[in-house]
Amino acid sequence: MSEDRGPAAGLSDGEHLSVLGYEDTFNRSMSLWANFALGFTYLSPLVGVYSLFAVALSIGGPPSIWWIVIVGAGQLLVSFVFGEVVSQYPIHGGIYPWARRLWGRRYAWMAAWVYIWAMIVTITSVAEFGSGFAASLFGIDHTNDSTLWLTLGFLVIALAINFTGTKWLARVARIGLAAELIGVIGLGLYLLIFQRKQEFSVFFDTMGVEGDGSYAAAFMGAALAGLFLFYGFEACGDVAEEVENPARRIPKAMMLTILVGGVSALFSFGGYVLAAPDLASIVNGEDADPIPGILEATLGAAGAKIFLVIAITAFLSCVLSLQAAASRLLFSFARDGMIPGHRWLARVSPKSKVPTNALIVACTVPALIAVLIWANNDLLVPITAFAVLGIYVAFQMVVLASLRQRMKGWRPAGPFSLGSWGFLVNVLALAYGIFAMVLLSLPGSTGDFFTDYVVLIGLGVVVVTGLAYLFIARPDRKSDAPSGDAITVADEIRLRTGATSAVDVR
Repeated sequence: MSEDRGPAAGLSDGEHLSVLGYEDTFNRSMSLWANFALGFTYLSPLVGVYSLFAVALSIGGPPSIWWIVIVGAGQLLVSFVFGEVVSQYPIHGGIYPWARRLWGRRYAWMAAWVYIWAMIVTITSVAEFGSGFAASLFGIDHTNDSTLWLTLGFLVIALAINFTGTKWLARVARIGLAAELIGVIGLGLYLLIFQRKQEFSVFFDTMGVEGDGSYAAAFMGAALAGLFLFYGFEACGDVAEEVENPARRIPKAMMLTILVGGVSALFSFGGYVLAAPDLASIVNGEDADPIPGILEATLGAAGAKIFLVIAITAFLSCVLSLQAAASRLLFSFARDGMIPGHRWLARVSPKSKVPTNALIVACTVPALIAVLIWANNDLLVPITAFAVLGIYVAFQMVVLASLRQRMKGWRPAGPFSLGSWGFLVNVLALAYGIFAMVLLSLPGSTGDFFTDYVVLIGLGVVVVTGLAYLFIARPDRKSDAPSGDAITVADEIRLRTGATSAVDVR
């Protein structure tokens, strides 16, 4: 891995953006730390671990913790590929502009269409899961109605903060980062050191979850414990035009998000397992929501209340980051004329310098989905499952497009470069992504067709509707923004900077 002082190193942020065909219209007030905080609070190990702790243990037992390591390593490879891409293309929108510039307009349309819906659904899911914490803190009965109102409260508060501009987004993201670190690393260490009820060898003990069959099948079934956790780092690139020196800082922020997020998740997951007073009941599926009981037993009533405040802060920050990332993706899509209502969606507030209309959509659509969940509670799990697979599909579309360009002779020209390792890392990232998508697509075993295949059904609906709009409305013909120009742009950057190779390996 290297940082290239040659290509793009001599270009200012505005000049780099000009090479890519855009004007510098946003406030670049986001630092490396704030950009990392945005990605980390979107990834949110606290949300991921709390949401799937009981499910993972009941399917794969304590060894399911190793999925955090496996998926973290795989997603780190993906972040390396994304780092090279965003370093050459530090523009708003992330997945969409990367796919467009690496492949073409129609390909980017499908990648963005899947990614937008997956991200919007994720916003709803996180707000829904956060409502339970809010209800517990304020002593509200956790009913269908209260869940809806608390979910809408998360969405509206996040929207109000996002409306104020990038500085407040960065501030709240940093507060959320602190809450996450306290809630996962701090609490995890406390549980590991002072409240340990199990031996460390428990992480190699299946505790009989395999029954009469092979443990391999049970372990594969618990993969969601890691797969649900490790996305969100790409959000660092969604706000590229609001980051100072993004070509250098965003690749670092993405990798930090995965590394710190992975360590945090390990401390949190491991701490809960080792501190569980009745681990067998969790593994046997008798305790479907064990974390509140673990906290009550180890922290006491007052300590559990403090943790709830920390958790709510983390959930709110996660919703905030998701809304910001989704709005920038919508803005980027609209700026190129690729989506209905693109002129309205592409408007940027002259005062706050944020895409306010896109933010309204990133709040309103999740709110409508929350109403659907209120009408049918059974929709929450399949909606969340679709979001995970949709994100991974969009990721791998970029990874595949990057590999295709490398095979055509592309040498990334941003300050961050993998050098001669780029091709191998790209191949490994694609192989990992295919493996992850296969795991996410495996049908369930309940015997009910819809329940067992709901993830694939959801993805199929999104893909078919996207293709239908693409070939009927032909949005790709309405946009003349650059596309498929990775090699040309790399050559232009090298020409302007007088650079020809990557140096200064660090």
